[in-house]
Amino acid sequence: MGTDNSVVVVGLGYIGLPTAAILASNGVDVVGVDVNPRTVDAVNAGRVPFVEPDLAGFVSQAVEAGTLRASLEPVEADAYIVAVPTPFLEDRQPDLSYIEAASRSIAPLLRAGALVVLESTSPPGATAQMRDWILAARPDLVGEDGEPLVLVAHCPERVLPGRVMVELVTNDRIVGGLTPEAAERAKALYEVFCRGEILTTDAVTAELAKLTENSFRDVNIAFANELSLIADRLGVDVWELIALANHHPRVNILQPGPGVGGHCIAVDPWFIVAADPANSRIIRTAREINDGKPRWVIDQVLAAVDGNDSPTVATLGLAFKADIDDLRESPARKIVAELADDLPHGTVLAVEPHVEELPAELANRRNVELAPLEAALEAADVVVVLVDHTAFRAVPALREGVVVVDTKGLWR
Repeated sequence: MGTDNSVVVVGLGYIGLPTAAILASNGVDVVGVDVNPRTVDAVNAGRVPFVEPDLAGFVSQAVEAGTLRASLEPVEADAYIVAVPTPFLEDRQPDLSYIEAASRSIAPLLRAGALVVLESTSPPGATAQMRDWILAARPDLVGEDGEPLVLVAHCPERVLPGRVMVELVTNDRIVGGLTPEAAERAKALYEVFCRGEILTTDAVTAELAKLTENSFRDVNIAFANELSLIADRLGVDVWELIALANHHPRVNILQPGPGVGGHCIAVDPWFIVAADPANSRIIRTAREINDGKPRWVIDQVLAAVDGNDSPTVATLGLAFKADIDDLRESPARKIVAELADDLPHGTVLAVEPHVEELPAELANRRNVELAPLEAALEAADVVVVLVDHTAFRAVPALREGVVVVDTKGLWR
């Protein structure tokens, strides 16, 4: 089994850059590849282009030590880790175009015996599809026995934004190989930094395991969100209800919110639904409940401003979870956008202390402004708590008559 002294990480986003940095900090020669020149320039300057605690220190030290650099193009290496986005299309079918592009970019550089690991969260069969794209571009990497001369595996990330640099090291990992040899080779690579248990299996099982983890979370959040709708209809405080129910020794209900965001929980269950629509009924229903929660929040706000021709609504938070700047699939973004459309003569003041500018779909709406917390609260007729950022936790002194729609139970 080869020793992977050099690694190319394709995709320097929320998972790729931490993975590159942790490998480089353990003495591996790492080249991180990204299509965004600003990301490449930032990393080469030892800077991190997004918020993730502790990551900046790892990046700056590895760049200074010469074990990490970034590039727009891949180079030859012993191993390649593909950590690119895997969104879904309008019909909620998986979009593997980023994986295909990454596969075709590294294919010309592969040597016999190279390891290729797909780390992107993927639908069942994506790892095999990646192999097929590589071999289509490099038929010389097929041996006389018809077997690939490169080793291909899947190792899904399972870290929590805000704790990535800790959980990369401490969490158990699942490695699924298209062959047992590929699984063992990938396991050896991750053992460079991972102190958790590394469990080997086949690639499809590894792919489905990650989707199962996030679908489990999604189903349980949907239960809490459904309870919040029922409790509201019956005039019950849902957070008190859940706290009381959780005193049962075998009950652990999660907390409701404005919906579900992030690239994982809001997306991954649809990959299972796409793989087997007939049998994924609970998973589909949970997605529909969580996807429908933003509209319920919007209706609460519209009811609160009924009769006000030009209301000002302060929406607290745009990220998909507390204390990060990650806006991917955030229900708060959707709520702010639809509120702006539903209140054409009103003003929506978006408060998000972790970003310096609005995402494009909000910046393009004339009645949405990025505002500081105090100014937004002072001007608001309605305050909507969408994210439980630490900065929002202190209960503010609001003007008399201001309506609060608290989707996180932050000020109860």
